[in-house]
Amino acid sequence: MAELYLVRHGQASFGAENYDELSPCGRTQSLWLGEYFAQANLRFDRIVMGTMQRHRQTADGILAALGDPQVEIAQNAGLNEYDFQALFAALGYERLPAGLSADMSATSSKKDFYKGLRHVLQLWADDRLPGRVPETWRQFQERVQRARTDIQRAGGGRVLVVSSGGPIAVIAQQVLQAPAATAIALNLQIRNSSVCQYVFNHDAMSLVSFNSVPHLEHAGRREFVTYG
Repeated sequence: MAELYLVRHGQASFGAENYDELSPCGRTQSLWLGEYFAQANLRFDRIVMGTMQRHRQTADGILAALGDPQVEIAQNAGLNEYDFQALFAALGYERLPAGLSADMSATSSKKDFYKGLRHVLQLWADDRLPGRVPETWRQFQERVQRARTDIQRAGGGRVLVVSSGGPIAVIAQQVLQAPAATAIALNLQIRNSSVCQYVFNHDAMSLVSFNSVPHLEHAGRREFVTYG
């Protein structure tokens, strides 16, 4: 069986004009994860990432710490995050739960943001958002499934994949054959630069570990454990 290391990107720039860019914390998380892989002598035959800037920056940090090895790198848009801003817009900002900011991407409270996100994701999964969305929940599930199938069929002894919380949660949900509610709950728990490990072949995939941050499990690094 081949090994798959599925990594969530480092912390993005929450509240900034361009969310799709690693924060200084996110860059450090990525570098430390690469250092952990190097210390554990984990080398990758192939790297697959989404097409978002934060995916590429995370992979760059990991590769820099690994000594920038010559490795096959591919992109797959199926690994990209859903458009959370479009989901809030489809709900209608006036319908947000009481007390939440209309501009959810720039709210000063991450707690409020995640409260609103959980609400809108559940409506999206139930196909109950009143406005139009770029993709339905079913379409999101299908594109993640296609990306996972592409990765499995391409094979490789040890594969590194860099994606976002939504697709990572859906992959776990699909592998475990769990309901949509499981993907939503997992999505809100996935830590930045965390690693999920799977084993796979052409036809099957099994979960080994989920949402681990071994590179941050030091007393001096607790403040670098982030979720958004």
